[in-house]
Amino acid sequence: METAIKWIQKGYAVRTVLRICSVASSTYYYRLKHPVRKCSGSTGRPIPGYSKNRDGQSVSDGRIKGYLRRLIQGEHASSGYRKLTTLLRRTYKLVINKKKVYRLCKELDILSPQRKIAHPVPRKLAKNRTVTGPNQLWQVDIKYGYITGKRSHFYVANIIDVFDRQLVGYYRGRSCSTQDVIRAIQKALLKRDIHQHTHTLVIRSDNGPQFTSRLFANFVEQMNVEHERIPNSSPNMNAYVESFHSILERECFQRNYFETYEEAFMEVDRFMEYYNNRRLHGSLRDVPPVEYLELIKSGQVQPQKIAL
Repeated sequence: METAIKWIQKGYAVRTVLRICSVASSTYYYRLKHPVRKCSGSTGRPIPGYSKNRDGQSVSDGRIKGYLRRLIQGEHASSGYRKLTTLLRRTYKLVINKKKVYRLCKELDILSPQRKIAHPVPRKLAKNRTVTGPNQLWQVDIKYGYITGKRSHFYVANIIDVFDRQLVGYYRGRSCSTQDVIRAIQKALLKRDIHQHTHTLVIRSDNGPQFTSRLFANFVEQMNVEHERIPNSSPNMNAYVESFHSILERECFQRNYFETYEEAFMEVDRFMEYYNNRRLHGSLRDVPPVEYLELIKSGQVQPQKIAL
């Protein structure tokens, strides 16, 4: 645009110059009516040097700095600029925003050093796989139930083998930490003798804090297990464990009224044993998961490839 204006000022035809410079005529004529102001230095609003209190009186920035020194020398020594802003409003009735408090704190050199953000565990995205046998792909997820008598929740972490739909391990408790999930997986690995298999087991999870922690990443690396996480908002990639959760909700949680944690845990244990050993599974030729795996091992049933 500036180049076009220079050529037009030298006497060249406006239409020709605008066409060569690819400038719309409307842009050129708008610029003539609204010229760009040339400013030196900052174009922002000048600093007033004071703030108002609730009574409408002016309080100089120097006095506000004195207030800040007084606050940080007392019991609010560890407060950041956001809390200092609130304290100035509450204690000294100032009408002041956090941006100005940040600037004053910076001038006083009383800002706390920024916390170092730990690098998150790199995520290996889940990919399409074909499962042809047990212990190739496990899906793990966490569900919560409700204790009516306590008006509180409990948690159940479930591990499903995609091939035979068997619940290879689970955890239930009042809370669910990374350590709880790790212990459940460890028991499942021992139960299935994973160390005797030549192929690498893949564990698929969502992006919950139990699975994104450094502790969990170190654990799967130590166990020589591959861990992959599904993309956000894509529970369909964890469909088998999600399907189990719907069964658990419909056939266990909704059919029982829990007064205590002990009642809930006892019923969950009973259902897990029933699901693996006696509940008929429609996608497994109407046999329970444990029986289906035995039929596969004995050669009575040909394994089916599962693409997901």
